[in-house]
Amino acid sequence: MSYDKKDLERRMEGALTSLSTEFGGLRTGRASVNLLDSIMVPAYGSTVPLNQVASVTVTDTRMLSVNVWDKSVVGAADRAIRESGLGLNPVVDGQNLRLPIPPLNEERRKELQKVAGKYAESARVAIRNIRRDGMDSLKAMEKDGEISEDRHHALSDEVQKLTDTYVAKVDEALKAKEAEIMQV
Repeated sequence: MSYDKKDLERRMEGALTSLSTEFGGLRTGRASVNLLDSIMVPAYGSTVPLNQVASVTVTDTRMLSVNVWDKSVVGAADRAIRESGLGLNPVVDGQNLRLPIPPLNEERRKELQKVAGKYAESARVAIRNIRRDGMDSLKAMEKDGEISEDRHHALSDEVQKLTDTYVAKVDEALKAKEAEIMQV
């Protein structure tokens, strides 16, 4: 086991990128194919992203169309969209799902803020898990005599500073997304 700051930084950056993708799926008033990016559908014995079982298109500013390729997955896709927390209610038409995008009212905006908060908390947890991995490898290196106790403390402080930096970036991204959601 070895300590690799670049690897920890890369993994934390990945958590931040993942958060950006999830935030892209939170709508702010218009239909967008990115809206459904985070939806996972139980199909073929596992859970897969919606875009692997269907194609999503924007038919107009307030309507999405989801064309499910396999008839047996239509019900699962419908359920996954309804249970996603995005407040969308698909209209099933054969293998197509039409998703009317309701206008954002104050209540809906607050719901989307809560969803954004959940996404941000997941990213924070991922970053803290990466920190734990880094700390564990430092402990193992000290135990094995690869580094001194002083070096262990110095590197631990470095890992903590890196973690604090990325958690702050998550908080900034959340604040920006919340402002975007509440913008009328």
